[in-house]
Amino acid sequence: MRYVVCHYHEIGLKGKNRKFFENKLVENIKKALPLNSFEFVKRISGRIIVKLNKKGLKEEKKIEESLKKVFGIVHFSFAHFSKPEIGLIEKQAFEILKTKTFKTFRIETQRSDKRFPLTSPKINERVGAFIVEKLKKKVKLKKPSITFFIEVVEKHAFLYTEKIKAYGGLPVGTGGRAAVLLSGGIDSPVAAFLTIKRGVKAVFVHFHAYPYTDQASIDKVKRIVKILNQFQFDSKLYLVPFADIQKAILLKTQAKLRVVLYRRFMLRIAEQIAKKEKALALVTGDSIGQVASQTLNNIHVINQIAGLPVLRPLIGFDKEEIIEKAKEIKTFNISILPHQDCCARFLPRHPETRADLREVELNEKKLDIENLIEKTIQNIKVIKISLKI
Repeated sequence: MRYVVCHYHEIGLKGKNRKFFENKLVENIKKALPLNSFEFVKRISGRIIVKLNKKGLKEEKKIEESLKKVFGIVHFSFAHFSKPEIGLIEKQAFEILKTKTFKTFRIETQRSDKRFPLTSPKINERVGAFIVEKLKKKVKLKKPSITFFIEVVEKHAFLYTEKIKAYGGLPVGTGGRAAVLLSGGIDSPVAAFLTIKRGVKAVFVHFHAYPYTDQASIDKVKRIVKILNQFQFDSKLYLVPFADIQKAILLKTQAKLRVVLYRRFMLRIAEQIAKKEKALALVTGDSIGQVASQTLNNIHVINQIAGLPVLRPLIGFDKEEIIEKAKEIKTFNISILPHQDCCARFLPRHPETRADLREVELNEKKLDIENLIEKTIQNIKVIKISLKI
């Protein structure tokens, strides 16, 4: 019988709430796995186990790629099952290792079920001696060719030779919901990824200037959301037409304040979407000092109109760190494709980096804020994206 044994770390520190996190992780693993590929997914003593069926045995590569993206899992292994009897464990270990190519090995046992008569070191000794006798291989405790893992837990014994690394974090859905402002650039997809990793379900909001610009930014964002959706299984993308608001700001306000005014309008609209989605925060890809709107002074002025917390996961990242993470999560090559960013439209030569709140508010009085927002919201389009079609 073939199983997948999934290990977590942070969930184990949750005390009385641990069961809630474990159950959500079980639910998310079921969502991530290929359809009809398993008999059951359940939690047992500090781990989650998946019993694969015949279809699952043929789709191990797909299963591996899927489980790597399930937040909450630190590492997982494709494991063979044995009844928890030392003689049967020895024989199963031999059957597995005789198919492997190696010169040296070690046995590493974790005995969670203390009813098992042998301690972990004793299991290591027994199985190690059996393999030496049968395969004539040498034991090497430091840097062996192969490590053979044994887990004895709740009347099960799982045996495997590889731990596959995942992202860790917390299961999506345990941390509430947030509206993520997604630009199509490099930064905001990384901010979204880091937010989702903390268990938060992301609702995506993209501001565009189509049809006054081409549709490249919309197409890019759709592709980026499909990548991010692999980490949270189903997503909504709100496409917000922003050109009329930009036109009003261009005609009626000071040029140097345009970017700050754009951003304040974006937060107002995103907050209305967040409330509709029962989201408890907004998320942006801001990093201090990266562009004019992201000086600490301007962030302060922009934040003043927000009724919800504005989370900025990248606030202390430099550009190279953000690019490295974007490449890791496979959004970078899409983000660098050319597009006409709505925030870059009518960008002044010398944008204000130290905006004065009173001056910004005086400029906003020249605008019919409620009417502009109402008209914009009426023309929003919503796209739903699912992991499994």
